[in-house]
Amino acid sequence: MVSRAAAILGSPVSHSRSPDLHLAAYRALGLIDWTYERIECTAEQLPALVSGLDDRYIGLSVTMPGKRAALDVAQTRTERAAKVGSANTLVRTDGGWRADCTDIDGAAAALTELGVGDLGGASAVVLGAGGTAAPVLAALAGVHVGHVTVVARSAARAAEAIAVADAFGLRTEVIAFEPGPELAKRSRECAVLVNTVPAAAAEPLVDVAAAAPRLFDVIYSPWPTPLATAVAERGGAVVGGLVMLLNQAYGQVEQFTDRPAPREAMAAVLA
Repeated sequence: MVSRAAAILGSPVSHSRSPDLHLAAYRALGLIDWTYERIECTAEQLPALVSGLDDRYIGLSVTMPGKRAALDVAQTRTERAAKVGSANTLVRTDGGWRADCTDIDGAAAALTELGVGDLGGASAVVLGAGGTAAPVLAALAGVHVGHVTVVARSAARAAEAIAVADAFGLRTEVIAFEPGPELAKRSRECAVLVNTVPAAAAEPLVDVAAAAPRLFDVIYSPWPTPLATAVAERGGAVVGGLVMLLNQAYGQVEQFTDRPAPREAMAAVLA
């Protein structure tokens, strides 16, 4: 078996659990010589780094802040990656690199675990409007959310997320990223609240956002986040980022290896 390499690119990336998941998958598939490493990489550094990788590298996972840069560096892209404007997966092909967004699969699985089915036009709240918000919006469209409140620092910073929501037919409204009665009301009345920002960034909103009946927090380190703790203490249902991480990794492993992901072996790593 020819040795192959894969890696996760991001900054910071030292906390990532992706190496645990991928290496468990490769070993379960008998790919004993395959490696998977963490590479510290900003969005600005990503194009040069990717172009300089040798042919051993067959796939790359991409975390923040490089997901939009990963889409731009690819020679081809899946329809869903193009639609969300974000790629967490780069796969080497004969023509260069193909971009995909398995984050959509991860977010959809987290919503399912949270007990979110067809929401029939109900509302949702999304904290943050960065690269992770885009696949979350796609997943929310998949469960037929009717209206999304995007909580962002400014309308300008939310513009890309709003464009993604429009592409998926979601009605949206932007409100300020600050605690107050408006966010408290929308959190209390929504079907699900999704946090896409770091735990420290979300902390000022905890007291008002904790009224949400369901929380999907994409963060998994540190865990539980203050927001997750507050929602749970008020009786809300909570799912954390490890669910998203695991389920997005299934698709990456399958694209890197061209084999079905050994899901039990991968899940056991996080259990």
